Amino acid sequence: MTRCIQCTRCVRFASEVAGVQDLGMLGRGSGEEIGTYVEKLMTSELSGNVIDICPVGALTSKPFAFKARNWELKGTETIDVTDAVGSNIRIDSRGLEVMRIIPRLNEDINEEWISDKTRFCYDGLKRQRLNDPMIRGPDGRFKSVSWRDALAIVAEVALQVKPEEIVGVAGRLSDAESMIALKDFLNRMGSNNVWCEGNGVRPNADLRSGYLLNSSISGLEKADVFLLVGTQPRIEAPMVNARIHKTVRANHAEVGYIGPPTDFNYNCKNLGTGPQTLLEIAEGRHPFCSALLAAKNPAIIVGAGLFERKDKDSILSVVNSIAKLGNVVRPDWNGLNFLLLHAAQAASLDLGLVPESDNSIESAKFLYLMGADDVELDELPSDAFVVYQGHHGDRSVYRANVILPASAFSEKEGTYENTEGCSQQTLPAVPTVGDARDDWKIIRALSEVAGVCLPYDNLSGIRSRISVVAPNLLRVDEREPALIHTDLKPDCQQKLSTEPFSSAVDNFYMTDSITRASKIMAQCSASLLSKK
Repeated sequence: MTRCIQCTRCVRFASEVAGVQDLGMLGRGSGEEIGTYVEKLMTSELSGNVIDICPVGALTSKPFAFKARNWELKGTETIDVTDAVGSNIRIDSRGLEVMRIIPRLNEDINEEWISDKTRFCYDGLKRQRLNDPMIRGPDGRFKSVSWRDALAIVAEVALQVKPEEIVGVAGRLSDAESMIALKDFLNRMGSNNVWCEGNGVRPNADLRSGYLLNSSISGLEKADVFLLVGTQPRIEAPMVNARIHKTVRANHAEVGYIGPPTDFNYNCKNLGTGPQTLLEIAEGRHPFCSALLAAKNPAIIVGAGLFERKDKDSILSVVNSIAKLGNVVRPDWNGLNFLLLHAAQAASLDLGLVPESDNSIESAKFLYLMGADDVELDELPSDAFVVYQGHHGDRSVYRANVILPASAFSEKEGTYENTEGCSQQTLPAVPTVGDARDDWKIIRALSEVAGVCLPYDNLSGIRSRISVVAPNLLRVDEREPALIHTDLKPDCQQKLSTEPFSSAVDNFYMTDSITRASKIMAQCSASLLSKK
């Protein structure tokens, strides 16, 4: 408080950008000070941004305070991978350690803000890391081995099983280079059972408009009516939610929401909890239809959590009917949007990571998990051989037979595509941990040991391969919009389920292997989520 000049920038940010009334001016005269109200925390997912806007340093980052001087730090401009937005960030490092993460200005994606998860999860990059290749022994314990021995065992097992019994799963933090390498390797082994977490069992990768935020993140500001279907943008994509809040505040846009009860930081009508409400809107029987029909630029945002539902095809068919009813998709405006959850999803669908069968896990004898920690392994046969390639000792490690240590996003150069179809690249900020290697390099070495050598051995080579499959991924910092298809309505024989929509994110602060390893994120979960 000795530094504070009562400029109230933090108070204005809290109310105008974050949409929470948690900060205010307390007292009068010389006793006037900024603070939260009695026994109240600032519960916004954007609260860390007040550190950047404070002109005198009265608000500081607790994890970074007194840890380093600015002139000691090396700044690396890169992107965030904790969600599908791809916020532009700068990683400040000293030696081998990431010291802090701060936002970079990008008006089209995250403006000058980032979420608290993006800002404070960096301590997870140094915890529970996998350093050396390991093999599970007969006693069930892991022992460290050389890369040569680990790859030889994996290749030997892969060559012994039938091609249809080989399955690969890319994790939610995977970059485009590693996913194309995994797909090419499994294809050369005779298998096409490869997919990415979060895309469901039958992802539709034929039309890019079926999985992208077609109106773009900045384009949401033009909308005057929003219909949120099974998505909670405040916890799934805080920077997208900040755009919606900005639009509601500036243009008085109307927002309707279908899904489980949740808190929004703007005026929002809860229309219902499940597909039946969708059906009522499609048939014109719901009161919200009048707002949708009167809108100049209506926007529908469908949550990617619905991709995991068994009746997703029938839900998407009803959503298409609503889009046609409200004239949502036109040559001058495409308001039918899909909000993805993970950094790898858009690129995986562009690259064609679509499995051949729905139940490939049940018949798998050789399962290759590339950073995939949220795959349900209950149906996996007990005699299946599991290879885990990743950077953290997270959930899937406990079922693995072989562990191959990989680099985290802060240690490698990789290509990611965000939810609106804009390709961006990460840059290495710190050296790799232990004996870890880049994901695509591990798969390239494994293919050579297995006798099905991939035809590229450097970054330019693998990107030439990507340019053949999905050239848009190499147009860095450019958004490649999807073609508009106005008359397409999928033929669907599925019956619409009565089961209500569920929340796709259980804990905002812990969504992947990095955030689950973070001590700061664990403290946020314990203190903030218990207060809500």
